[in-house]
Amino acid sequence: MISSIRSPFQGRPPKAVAYRTRYGRMLQGKAEDILSLPSLRALCGRINLIFTSPPFPLNTKKRYGNLTGDEYIEWFTNFAPIFRELLTNDGSLVIELGNAWEPGRPIMSTLALRALLSFQEKGELKLCQEIIWHNPARLPSPAQWVTIDRIRLKDSFTRFWWMSPSDRPQADNRQVLKNYSLHMQKLLAKQSFNSGRRPSQHYISEKAFLVDNGGAISPNVLCIPNTRSTDLYQKFCRAQNLRPHPARMPPELADFFIKFLTKKEDLVLDPFAGSNTTGATAETLKRFWISIELDDKYIQSSKGRFPEIH
Repeated sequence: MISSIRSPFQGRPPKAVAYRTRYGRMLQGKAEDILSLPSLRALCGRINLIFTSPPFPLNTKKRYGNLTGDEYIEWFTNFAPIFRELLTNDGSLVIELGNAWEPGRPIMSTLALRALLSFQEKGELKLCQEIIWHNPARLPSPAQWVTIDRIRLKDSFTRFWWMSPSDRPQADNRQVLKNYSLHMQKLLAKQSFNSGRRPSQHYISEKAFLVDNGGAISPNVLCIPNTRSTDLYQKFCRAQNLRPHPARMPPELADFFIKFLTKKEDLVLDPFAGSNTTGATAETLKRFWISIELDDKYIQSSKGRFPEIH
């Protein structure tokens, strides 16, 4: 039972609850069906962050389910007004969209970009920023063009599109500072810097530059490898003979966006939860969360992220 007086989970819980924790609930079903339940509609205007990685608009079917072509664009776009209604006025929506390639051809598809633009227009959302996730450990793909014909470079990144109903959603980059470089640490220790005007005509003042702000501002390119093979989730899957979700997100990504765009006891929604990285990270950061997943096998395996419920 959630004890905080700010708990968003009031009244009778929906029948779709698969499991619950102190801060959150996992709901089972199609996202479009679950989000139409009265208990979820009651949360309209109360969700601070929707952070999710929906099935990518691939040109071939994967076992975790995905639509293709214009069918994908229509399905994806229909969520835009629903998400907009759920968000607070200063809330954020962060969606990962991967790259797609034309079937059998060494050229990229514009499907993801067309889906994004259609989604943004229908939801009347502002595009706050594009954030790149670079995975240096990603296997070379698409294999035919990269490793066999050797005529393309490997795809090693996906895009996160940050949108909001507002020009100025809740955000604080001081919550996601990076460690200063060794060179910057030395400059701060010496309190000496070659200040003055640069060729770009920018003037850098020594006084402003040599202030220790606790870390460097994060860029909009996040370099995070996805190489875990022995984390709590995978150990649980092996022990229970469960198949892990094939498209898991590293927790560092969810951690970054939740810290950047929410405060403690804010409410986070992931309508395409998969292995529920979002919910587990929100739980650790003391944010309330709601996750939605259709596949019972992935729901059962996601329990491995919460030692208190298994």
